[in-house]
This record gives sequence, structure tokens and C-alpha cells, in this order.
Amino acid sequence: MKASRGPRLAAAALTLALSTLALTGTAYAGTGVGDGKGGNTKETGGSDDTGIYAAARIQYSGSVAKGGGTGNVTSSDVNWTPPPCWYAPYLGAKDFKEKMSKDIESQMNTPGMGGHAGAALDELQRHYEDDYGWTDTPGYKDYNVDKDGKGMFWAGVENPDEPDILKRSSCNDIPFWVDNGEAPPPQYEEAIKPEMLAALAYQHMELPDTEVTLAPEAITKVNLPTWAWLDKAVFDEVQATAALNVPGFNIQATTTAKPVSLKLEPGTDDAQTYPSSGECTINTDGSIGEPWAKGKSDETPPCGLKYLRSSGDGTYKLRATITWEIAWTGTGGTGGDLPNGTFGNEQAVTVQEIQAVNR
Repeated sequence: MKASRGPRLAAAALTLALSTLALTGTAYAGTGVGDGKGGNTKETGGSDDTGIYAAARIQYSGSVAKGGGTGNVTSSDVNWTPPPCWYAPYLGAKDFKEKMSKDIESQMNTPGMGGHAGAALDELQRHYEDDYGWTDTPGYKDYNVDKDGKGMFWAGVENPDEPDILKRSSCNDIPFWVDNGEAPPPQYEEAIKPEMLAALAYQHMELPDTEVTLAPEAITKVNLPTWAWLDKAVFDEVQATAALNVPGFNIQATTTAKPVSLKLEPGTDDAQTYPSSGECTINTDGSIGEPWAKGKSDETPPCGLKYLRSSGDGTYKLRATITWEIAWTGTGGTGGDLPNGTFGNEQAVTVQEIQAVNR
């Protein structure tokens, strides 16, 4: 039996079904990686409190350069955001039937569950039990238990790092079936795919410290050029991988960040940078800038700054920000570029007046 999708299901059954199943934000909500100690792995997902296996698991793993990570990368494109939600495998047919039928029965026996809400639950039950469907949403016979082990029901997942609750909960279609090895129906554009995993890996990538080496170190003088540099050994490319591995559906994506430039912001307008843009590009050997050495005091540093006024009794907050070029590769030969990322921190610099002695 087929019918057009009506407002009752959209307004009532979807809300009731998804709130009842409590699919979003619990069974497989993503979390960040990195503990400042190098590469690690975190998984999300597992069994719910009834012991029914919630199969969808996104596993993040990342390698952090020497010195450990102190925070997540920030996209240089203000209009780019990771996916706020997605559809992913949830339960096999028998487990889904057990959970869904119990939840529907519980809701139907709730006092006051009548009118449109009761009718919506009845439609929902018929949808999974009696092949009741709509134009682009076919129904199921007995929850597809005759296909158990040959596919899974998929459901919406919220990205817990998305601050907009409306965006986070926008994957609100009722759970749908996907055969093992098959792609989800085309109307589910938010179904998890390698490029989405790449974006999630990007979101959870941790980058190393960006404290630059200075000469003079920490304390400099007014009008004295201060050299700044980063050795190749201090930082290197960073990778993070997000993978979803469930029976019949295995995809992953690895996002790689490579440092390409260093931006210096002196922390005061009474300063000038070298070069004047404050952007120090990466050298052919992978380093940035050039270490100071004896005999270079009268030279202009290729990367550095000069303060024009004393910091008095305080300090200036020099901010050093690295721009990272980010790309990804994924299952099936997929891949591409993501927006450049930035990550930086501040370090205190004391600037003193040069003392002159009159004779």
C-alpha cells in the first residue's frame, strides 16, 4: 500500500519516533582526539542500556607532531563548517524490530496519547510492519527481519560540536533500510560518506604548539631587529583519520595538514614586521625563517619584527599563527582539498629601552 507523505507523519510521527528512539547525540556522537601525548585513537558508539548493539561507530585517530597538541585547527574560510548531522547505520533488522516495537508500544500505552499523535504512531507501526509507505519512502514487512544480516537500518546522528541545535537536529527522517554494499537512497543527501568523514577528521585535528624561537629571546630592545624562526624538527605535517566500520559498510577518510606559512602579530601598533606583511613562508627544507647567528646583527631578518616602543613594566603579546594546507583522501579513491586551517598562540615579549651612558 502506498500513500503520499502527509503532515501528520512529518509533524508528529517523526518527532515522536526520533525522540522515543533517542538516536541523536547518544549512540554515536563524535568527540575530539588528542591528549598532548602524540597519536591516539578514540571511538564512539557501542551498546545502549538494553544491551542492543548500536553498530554505528565513528573512530577518530590522529598523530600529533613533537611537543603535543594544544587545540583544534580553525578553518580560514568562515563560511565552511563540518556537517551538523548525518545518517549512519544503526541496527540490524531483528534488533531494530525489538527496540522499535517496544518503544511504539510504550508510547501507545502512555495516558493521553490519542488524536493526531496516536494516529501518527499507528502509521509509523504500519510503516515498519505492514509495508505502508509513501512515494519516496517504501514500507517494510515485519521490519525486514527476513533480511537480517544482509543490511541495516540507518538513522540520523547529531554532531555534538555543532552549536546550532536546529542544524544539529535537521537529519530527522525516520530510520530507513540499506542493503549491505549498497548506497543509501539518493534522497538522503546527508548519508555519511568519505568527504563528510574527512570534514569530521578536520574538525577534530589537533596541531602542535607554534611558539617561535626568538633572538634576542624573550627580552629585546627598542629598534633592535628580532629574528624569529621555526625549525623543521619542531613541527611537521599532522594527520587525523575518521572511520566508520560496520558489517557491510566500511569507509574512512584521512585528513592531512601541512604547514605552509607563519604569521607574526607583534601585539602593538608600535612595531614593524619582516616581511612587512608579517607572513613568513616555508623554506625548501621545511623550516620557517632563519636562525640568528653571530655577525648577523646588522642584517634584516627574513622573518622577524622590530619594536619601536618599550613595553614598560609589562610585556607585548606576540601572536604566532601557522597556516596549514589541508587535503584528504578516502575510501574508493576519493579525495580533495579542504579550506586552509590556522592555529596559533601567544608568547610574552619584554621590550626595553636601550640605555645610553654619557661621559
